[in-house]
Amino acid sequence: MSLPQVKILVPGNHLMVALVGQQDEFLRLVEEAFGAVDILVRGNEITVTGEGSDRVARLFEELLVMIQRGQLLDSANVGRTIDMVKADERPSEVLATQVLKSGKGRAVRPKTSGQKRYVDAIVSNTITFGIGPAGTGKSYLAVALAVQALFDKSVHRIILTRPAVEAGERLGFLPGDLMAKVDPYLRPLYDALYDMLEPEGAQRLLERGTIEVAPLAFMRGRTLNSSFIILDEAQNTTPEQMKMFLTRIGFGSKAVVTGDVTQVDIAAGRSGLLGLENVLSGIEGVSFVRLGRRDVVRHRIVADIVSAYERAEQGTDVGVRQVSGLTETVAGSGVGL
Repeated sequence: MSLPQVKILVPGNHLMVALVGQQDEFLRLVEEAFGAVDILVRGNEITVTGEGSDRVARLFEELLVMIQRGQLLDSANVGRTIDMVKADERPSEVLATQVLKSGKGRAVRPKTSGQKRYVDAIVSNTITFGIGPAGTGKSYLAVALAVQALFDKSVHRIILTRPAVEAGERLGFLPGDLMAKVDPYLRPLYDALYDMLEPEGAQRLLERGTIEVAPLAFMRGRTLNSSFIILDEAQNTTPEQMKMFLTRIGFGSKAVVTGDVTQVDIAAGRSGLLGLENVLSGIEGVSFVRLGRRDVVRHRIVADIVSAYERAEQGTDVGVRQVSGLTETVAGSGVGL
């Protein structure tokens, strides 16, 4: 019985070089991911033989579409493309969506299907909750969409806020005025902002008040019209603070609330984010998007660590595993690193 076989014709030597990578780097990634197939490259033709050859052929077709649209492939986005094709998703649709061209000339795009759902939800809804672990791009993509909305003049200002809660360590007395004292809590938002805009341009917008970065306590008593508002680290709000924030939203405004419910640092764990989906379900214009391990776009070891903690919390793993270069011991529900 002959094995299934698919041939892909690549229109041009330059496309073939981009498709297989330097010294066939990308080709090796595909072969490792789909071990049951044999891949033969001859001239401008790729022949895939074996079980799953149709899926590998679709992968190459998706990569070709991305190259022809001007995207540069690297091992990271080839790996994410492989994961999406295995999940029967269309990476060319996900990775081709441009959210913003940053001040450094780099396009900001969703890198996973979960991130694409998150971006689409923000565009389509008045309030979007992005819930997921570290490294899933929750804050970064929200800031990119906020900057784009400002450029498009669909809002008049951007407001970035987060609760001033210490992450398990005491910072002690900090010198300076009030903003100097809370600045360490807001630094991640500044980092994302400066990555989207040239530092001089960002500073001008901050000085004019077009972009405001402030602790959550500063939102009380305000009505925020024509604004793009981002509440970061929302798992560290109390239920009262969350209600206060959500009722600040005025006409012509859009809000994004981001958080990781596994990293609650407030006393007694009374997080305003936990259980909120049940409270707000059925309200038009409110969307909840959950991001997971597959949406982590930092170093691959971060996704492996997130997955290891999830398994440990479920109490399903006992023993020692190798996690992308990190030896981890798991016993019951505890994790020893």
